Amino acid sequence: MLSTLLSGRFTMQEIIAQILASLMVIFLILPFHEWAHAFTASCLGDKGIRQRGRLSLNPLSHIDPIGALMLLLVGFGWAKPVPVDPRYFKNPKLGMAITALMGPVANIVAAFVGLIVYKLIYFNVPEWFFASQSMAQASVLWYFLTFYVNINISLAVFNLIPIPPLDGSKVMFLFLPDRAVNFFYRYQNIFFLALFMLIMSGAMSGVLSVLTGWLTNGLNWLASLPFRPFIG
Repeated sequence: MLSTLLSGRFTMQEIIAQILASLMVIFLILPFHEWAHAFTASCLGDKGIRQRGRLSLNPLSHIDPIGALMLLLVGFGWAKPVPVDPRYFKNPKLGMAITALMGPVANIVAAFVGLIVYKLIYFNVPEWFFASQSMAQASVLWYFLTFYVNINISLAVFNLIPIPPLDGSKVMFLFLPDRAVNFFYRYQNIFFLALFMLIMSGAMSGVLSVLTGWLTNGLNWLASLPFRPFIG
């Protein structure tokens, strides 16, 4: 939202929609993301997940105030990470990789649902809804769904970056020897700070844009399949 305001090229409908989409992600989707980690870890054998209070969709169990503020202002943020004990897993590396992967998968599912809703409305709402007096409300709705989908896809791609403590690092660790894994954990704060600075400087914007574009196109293609008879 901050970049939108600074650009000077925005409408009130865009700002309202972006705020609403960000709040929905903060209070519904980030908890869903963390719950997916917790539920997967619990299914794989981590008996302490429920006692830690994270096997819940209650936003109060998951929201990190700074991460929520960052998401509201700059479009990406985080929740409180779910503490997982890999000692409960039969295969700790594999268990951690699967548990970590389910967070981004939750965002991808949320984005896919948003695209389905977008297309359901587009192909079923009568044209008069978009005329004259309803145009402002319609614009907010379209912007909301667009921002909602974009935020979820961006979060999925961001979390799949193979830098600790992001989810992608646990997937990468599945293919690395323990010595290399310990090295990454030892210096994870330095790696994450470097990543954060690269993102804020725009040095990674090209790569992230390409990856989010691929994922967006793929999900859009899948979401369009049920509506092919209405297209063209």
